[in-house]
Amino acid sequence: MTNLTTRATMRVFRTSKINEFRLWGLVLTMVGMGIMILGTAGIVKWGQAGKPFAAVFMIIGMISLLASVAIYFWAGMLSTSAVMLQCPECGRQTKILGKTDRCMGCRTILTLDIAQATDIPEYEDENKQNNPTKLSNPASDTSESETPHNEARQ
Repeated sequence: MTNLTTRATMRVFRTSKINEFRLWGLVLTMVGMGIMILGTAGIVKWGQAGKPFAAVFMIIGMISLLASVAIYFWAGMLSTSAVMLQCPECGRQTKILGKTDRCMGCRTILTLDIAQATDIPEYEDENKQNNPTKLSNPASDTSESETPHNEARQ
């Protein structure tokens, strides 16, 4: 029974890759601000003797804040190149990084790799059965009677 609750709990904390990057950016922002506040507490507690303590903690906090800015920038750049699709479970539009990712709304596992898919839509199966070797070329789909060259000959 504990194994089932552990799996259910683990699933709650799983999110899409972009949201995980944003979460780490937020965590670094909060940690950096907390470290900087802790550094100013050194001045309050020790007065002038606490200034070096405050300076060290301010620098560490600033590095953490700059790291969070870099992570947010990286997540933004990844988000612009992500594939957008509509989630089959919740119907919301979501972004996928890589071949598999989770929906940003309902956390359903989504994939672009047919080998990893568990449910293949029926229309794809019917298409493969009806035309297994035909490649669709929109330019070659016009019949001879529709082309202007044939009309001029008749």
